[in-house]
Amino acid sequence: MTPSPLPDLRPDGDETLDALTGDWKLLQRRRGHRFSTDDLLCAWWALREAPRGTDRVLDLGCGIGSVLLMVAWGLPGARAVGVEVQAESHALAVRNVRLNRQEGRIEVRRGDLRDPGAVPEAAAFALVTGSPPYVPMAAGLASPVPQKAAARLEVHGGIEDYCRAAARALAPGGAFCAVQPDGERVRAAARAAGLRVVRSRPVVPKEGRDPLFHLWTLARSADLGPGREEDLPPLLVRDREGRRTEEMRSVRREMGMPE
Repeated sequence: MTPSPLPDLRPDGDETLDALTGDWKLLQRRRGHRFSTDDLLCAWWALREAPRGTDRVLDLGCGIGSVLLMVAWGLPGARAVGVEVQAESHALAVRNVRLNRQEGRIEVRRGDLRDPGAVPEAAAFALVTGSPPYVPMAAGLASPVPQKAAARLEVHGGIEDYCRAAARALAPGGAFCAVQPDGERVRAAARAAGLRVVRSRPVVPKEGRDPLFHLWTLARSADLGPGREEDLPPLLVRDREGRRTEEMRSVRREMGMPE
């Protein structure tokens, strides 16, 4: 019989307990930062792009732990580390690791990804993931909920900071997988950090609309020979009637989620 969760692993009045992947669950705030399609696709993309034999994974700015947990679920033999600076999200991520009984192989650190001391293991991770906020501080209004504000605005850094952190942490032959809308900014950030874009894929939320963001795979420039960046066709999430496409249903099946 499955033991009852400890008291601090039960949702309080402002939390929900939701299905994540397989039989894993996720605690999240009703009015805070919540698991999204961005997280699902970031984890799915990373699992597809993970180098063969990946045994160490790092998730930068891991938030409440959704991408971190999904990637760990998909790589059951790997050890995973998440780094999160925002106190409320960090606390939820720690609880989510405990909730899914993964303390033995998933570590969540309270730290700023811009600080090299947050991840002192240089060149150690075969796979690094990140879903940076999309909006510069000067370009948007901050939510009165600090947890939501830090997920949307670049309060604790943008793609440039994520690229620098990934470049420090990537093992030779490793891959950095991220979601981000601005391609020119991603490429410039990659070059400045000694990385290069290997491939990308736009994600279209609904048929007839523009891409919402792209899925990106970057690698250390020193690991790559000559070659052009690969541009993959768009991933369409929903058709014109708002129904999930067959590919999106397939993504959800791969990630152990209901269609």
